[in-house]
Amino acid sequence: MKKVALEKNSDVVRFMAKCPTCGSIVLGMMMTLNRRFTPISLLMLSINGMIGSAWLFAPLYAAKIAGSAAIIAWLIGGVATAMIALTFAEVSVLFPLAGGTAQIPQLSHGTLTSFAVSWIAWLSALTMAPIEVQAILQYASTYFTSLTYLKQGVPILTATGMLWATFLMLTFCVINIASYKGLVRFNVALFLFKVIVIYIAIHTIVNTSFHTSNFSDFIPTATSLSGWQAILTAVASGGVAFAFTGFKHGVELAGETKHLTLAIPLAIVGSVVGCLILYLGLQVAFIGALHPDMLSRGWAHLGFTGDVGPFAGLAAGLGLFWLVKLLYVDAVVSPSGAGLIYVTSTARILYAMSEIGYVPRWLSYLNKQHFPVAAIMVNVALGMFLFLPLPGWQAMVSFLVSGMVISYAMGPIALLCMRMELPDEKRHFRLPMATIFCLVAFYFCNLLSYWTGWDTISKLAIAMLIGVGFFIIACLHGRLSISSLGLKSGLWIIPYLTGLVLISYLGAFGGKNMIPFGWDFVVIAIFSMIILHVAVKNRASIHLQKAYLDQRLVEIPSV
Repeated sequence: MKKVALEKNSDVVRFMAKCPTCGSIVLGMMMTLNRRFTPISLLMLSINGMIGSAWLFAPLYAAKIAGSAAIIAWLIGGVATAMIALTFAEVSVLFPLAGGTAQIPQLSHGTLTSFAVSWIAWLSALTMAPIEVQAILQYASTYFTSLTYLKQGVPILTATGMLWATFLMLTFCVINIASYKGLVRFNVALFLFKVIVIYIAIHTIVNTSFHTSNFSDFIPTATSLSGWQAILTAVASGGVAFAFTGFKHGVELAGETKHLTLAIPLAIVGSVVGCLILYLGLQVAFIGALHPDMLSRGWAHLGFTGDVGPFAGLAAGLGLFWLVKLLYVDAVVSPSGAGLIYVTSTARILYAMSEIGYVPRWLSYLNKQHFPVAAIMVNVALGMFLFLPLPGWQAMVSFLVSGMVISYAMGPIALLCMRMELPDEKRHFRLPMATIFCLVAFYFCNLLSYWTGWDTISKLAIAMLIGVGFFIIACLHGRLSISSLGLKSGLWIIPYLTGLVLISYLGAFGGKNMIPFGWDFVVIAIFSMIILHVAVKNRASIHLQKAYLDQRLVEIPSV
């Protein structure tokens, strides 16, 4: 492969090249991250990232919000995520970058857009490891009551719980830094264990207790406005959308992946489809196994002994004590696996942000095994602080979803931009009907963010403002070139983010209800079409970006 260096020092060479075998355009760093993940290992990493605490908690929270119609919520969440994932599949095969969330917007719209998207995505992904730790400790608190206490019905970590949270976060950090082979072997073992336990749980619970009467509210809920509002709330805030966030691992780790044409689509789309089947089975099993007396006060008041661990509490009520023990083991294993993988991929976002210049350069420091060790340690340290403003599993999930889906929006936008900028470039994965597909995917992104509610969006708005401060600091310290900020191509991001906050404030999901439920769909549809058109029209020219980088070209040997 012939590579042209864009920036070179003793540690790093940034380059742009075209692979002669697969034709992919590569923008990355030499002598840094190695291509180490195979298609199967990347698929297992993505599925492991999805099967975390979501399967332990989401069926309960989704059912409490939407009743048996929570099944519809899973279908909506799965289909929406699959459509978004398909747009990333094409872009990530074309541009297999480490920390693609930061680097793809850099190519399509320049520095301003890239910073805004990567900042939001990084903050959201930063929440993942603490979410999984919170899940482990909530389940464990059934036996070890000193770990949590209830505040207005929400499990909060005690001082002892915070100590254990620190220990678990540091463990994720050490495993990520210690050994790649150890990470992969641990990943395979976790994958097999988690999938087998879920199958055993579904099969055993359905065959032990299944009440078809629990599904009697399905049609009334699905045929009323209030019912659909509940279903959509369950998608965003009940853990459904959160359950599918793992597909982005394939995007973040694309720069370290072999056999891209197969690996990226398989990991990004295959993980969504596979996990949707598992989650549907879990939700049906959970609803059917509930004794009808437990629903006498309505779904919102659903509760049972041990409901900090709903499946374990359900199994205990059915007398399946061997399954209870197995579930409590998996309550440690599943979130641990997901938390471990998120520490891996989130570090790549921060690494890419450091390479571009958004955050200090020392955050891109690599150890001898070429792992971004500085980014890993900083993410773990910052993740500990999230236990304070976002107590409880569900609060953390809502915040993560609201921010993560905004970063999803770059998938359909970047795909359309690259179709126009590189129309003749050979694509080894090409999405059919891309214009329609991208519009629907972008619409889904905005809906998912809106459904998380005003309380969550308002917190995200504060996080955005903090990001503006870091962007200004990066400019003042000379880490970003003023001439390459992409202000014109990035101006769409300001009305986009402002519009999402304003619609949420005026909307029916925790807002002022000035835009009533039903009409908010129309408003968001019009908003999505306008923003998508403006974003694509004002894209940055990839050829102009190359011209800017050509100022520092240095030829290096073919490899």
